[in-house]
Parts: sequence; structure tokens; C-alpha cells
Amino acid sequence: MSERNTSRKPLKVSEPEMRTGYDFSSAVRGKYYKRYLEGTNVVVLEPDVAKRFKNPASVNRVLREFIRSPKRGQASGPTAATRKRVAR
Repeated sequence: MSERNTSRKPLKVSEPEMRTGYDFSSAVRGKYYKRYLEGTNVVVLEPDVAKRFKNPASVNRVLREFIRSPKRGQASGPTAATRKRVAR
């Protein structure tokens, strides 16, 4: 496994790994382990795309409209290759 936090300074021998004050007495080990193994459906939007949406619900609404669209995935007009052929 590679080190991810290379910019952090290493702990001194006298420093504890975690600050005091955390209470894990009611924690459940492996609570989300099975869910983690199933994978994730997180999609990260590029910043310019994310600016167009107010919240996750608006993204889902647009995607559902796209999925229901009968011409899904088809170009609305002639493609660049078609335009070149017609122009010759």
C-alpha cells in the first residue's frame, strides 16, 4: 500500500497516534464492511458540470429524463463525418 499523506510530518515517538477524548465503547467493528465490499455508486462531476446543478435531486431528475428519452445517445443532427461527406 502506498503512502497517501506524504506531506504530513511523521509522529514523534512521544506523540500518541490519536488524541485522547474519543469514546469507542459503543462502536461496532465492521458495521459497514459488507456494504463497503459491494462497491459504491458515487460519481464525481467535473466542476463545470457541477455548477449547473443545485443538488443531487436535480442531477437525478436530468439523468432520468435522459434515460427515458427515445433518442437517447443519438446525435440530434448530422455528425462531423457526415457533414464532410456531404460537403465533397
